[in-house]
Amino acid sequence: MSVVVSCPRCAGSVRPPDLMHGESRCARCGPVAPWHVPERIDEAILASVVDRVAATGAERPGVPLWCPWPLPSGWTVTGVGWAGDDATGVRAAALACAGPAPLGGGPAELVLVAEEPGVGLGARLAGVSGPDPGPGLAEVLTGPGPGLGHPQHVEPARIRAGGHPTPLWLVNSATDRSAYAGEARGMWLHAIAWPASAGHLLAEDVVLHDLAEWTPPELVYGAPSPYLHGRA
Repeated sequence: MSVVVSCPRCAGSVRPPDLMHGESRCARCGPVAPWHVPERIDEAILASVVDRVAATGAERPGVPLWCPWPLPSGWTVTGVGWAGDDATGVRAAALACAGPAPLGGGPAELVLVAEEPGVGLGARLAGVSGPDPGPGLAEVLTGPGPGLGHPQHVEPARIRAGGHPTPLWLVNSATDRSAYAGEARGMWLHAIAWPASAGHLLAEDVVLHDLAEWTPPELVYGAPSPYLHGRA
């Protein structure tokens, strides 16, 4: 399995630990959890990543690998990745899927990221400063309503993650995408969709399943996601 390794925060190169530094480092971002993305995606590659994500030590909870299940009609899994190294273990996991845009007009892609605080992968994919969505969520939830000077009541996307109702809030993002953020299992959960109108997918009854618990054999695989490989 050929894997590309980069910085989760800026997609730059990462140096492994050495005699001077006990952690992986990015020249721009400092110590980081290296972001690993297999160049292809198929059943065997996904199974290998699931095994790595599921191999969690007792010192921290396992990082979920969220996947919409069932997949929307016509959608396929287009990529998977994880952030971490041998010293830290897996600190983030992401899965990409693609299919027809919910409002028509061509293809769409959705990337789901579960990460511990400070990793910065979700913020980079959303196109916002990071590493965590906390400030953006605070702005959404406490910002003044138009002309009223009162908090604006914004309805979240209401999905189910691991069997539990999980609100995701629309946050400011780059204009070519829509980005939602929230919390599930004590970790940040990001959902980033391209193009921006594809965020309407989350207005439907989306159910997220943790592939680290069970991987449906019916999953279908498509062409590799450009967003997991540094386009975003």
